[in-house]
Amino acid sequence: MLKFFKSIYLSNRLYWTIFLLVLLYLWAWYWPILLPIAEIALWALPALAVVDLILLWSRGGKGVVAHREVMDKMSNGDMNDVHVILENRYPFPARLVVLDELPVQFQARDLRFPVLLMPFKSKRLTYRVRPVRRGEYIFGRLNVYAQSPLGLIERRYKFEQEQRVPVYPSFIQMRKFELLAATNRLNEAGIKKIRRIGSNLEFDQIKEYVAGDDPRTVNWKATARRSRLMVNTYQDEKSQPVYSLIDMGRVMRMPFEEMSLLDYSINASLVISNIAMLKYDKAGVITFSHKVHQVLPAERRGLQLQKILELLFGSKTGYLESDYERLYATIRQRITQRSLLLLFTNFESLSGMQRQMKYLRRIAKDHLLVVIFFENTELRSFLDEKPKTTQEIYYKTVAEKFTYEKKLIVRELEKYGIHTIYTAPQNLSVNTINKYLELKARGLI
Repeated sequence: MLKFFKSIYLSNRLYWTIFLLVLLYLWAWYWPILLPIAEIALWALPALAVVDLILLWSRGGKGVVAHREVMDKMSNGDMNDVHVILENRYPFPARLVVLDELPVQFQARDLRFPVLLMPFKSKRLTYRVRPVRRGEYIFGRLNVYAQSPLGLIERRYKFEQEQRVPVYPSFIQMRKFELLAATNRLNEAGIKKIRRIGSNLEFDQIKEYVAGDDPRTVNWKATARRSRLMVNTYQDEKSQPVYSLIDMGRVMRMPFEEMSLLDYSINASLVISNIAMLKYDKAGVITFSHKVHQVLPAERRGLQLQKILELLFGSKTGYLESDYERLYATIRQRITQRSLLLLFTNFESLSGMQRQMKYLRRIAKDHLLVVIFFENTELRSFLDEKPKTTQEIYYKTVAEKFTYEKKLIVRELEKYGIHTIYTAPQNLSVNTINKYLELKARGLI
């Protein structure tokens, strides 16, 4: 019985009807002719409410059936589809209002979907959510409020459908670039077509000369033995190690469009690892802050991408300053082959970068190092505005100083032969791929 009363709600239509009935009685004091009408309405309203109750409970607890469909895992920073399937088992059109209990991370309590559903029909609702943090998200109950055509009473249906969904680094973005790379359409995402200006080739085989082969590749010894013109063939050197070095120190906690710089770096690391493996290189990951957290050696095996995804899923920023000395010691010990190292970090000042310069130079001595750090786009938009007060002029001067320091960081790094990517967070993946393809084209890896 308690459950029955808990599922009954009075609709807005009933409240308005009662309000109009009270007005009718007030008017009846001045126009007695309205009094019979008011008395009829007074008796009819409870009767209609009872009829409404009978209609809504005529199918027991199965007048409306609903369930939610969510992906096994969601992609961080992307729009993910959530589906709600509704079925009306009443013999009359039902007005439904769907309230889905979203995970607490979304901070949304007003997600409502009004639906008019014909008798014995079903409907599929779709809405989209954008998680901005990795981790486990818990969807709560699915609540459906049903009204009959009378619309005086609402019946609440509760579907206990708690679902735990992990939010992983952006595999949607990864698949997007993977598809573009497979169809040779990377330029559609802003990836530049770079002409190969160097060569990094390894011997493949000796074959018979055909028209169009480079005469410089003629193998004269094989030609003498076979009495036919033979040439050497080469292929691009493959299986070069590509490591993503991800700084998880306090500098990576800075937010941009609700996501931290660490999350942008993790998403880009997943994308570039996949692209590198598609280009027949090996991909690995090192995460560090005040200590080196995890080292995943570069491989190109079938499960390597899944290992990278699982490693990045649990990575979190800390509150301590990153230790580049330990990073250098780990690289020297664990990475013995010359590799491309993509260092995702953020230097906010020239002095902060100079404190780490000796370790960066040591790393760059043995490997091809690319330092990737971020442009403060909010600062850029502030600089584009015209100052109106003395205070705004002062703020703009300080902002220009910070922006100029970022440019000095780029020059200082490049002075020692260290490649850089200075990018806005939203362009991180595209610019990282461009740099990787540029270095491949120049034969530096």
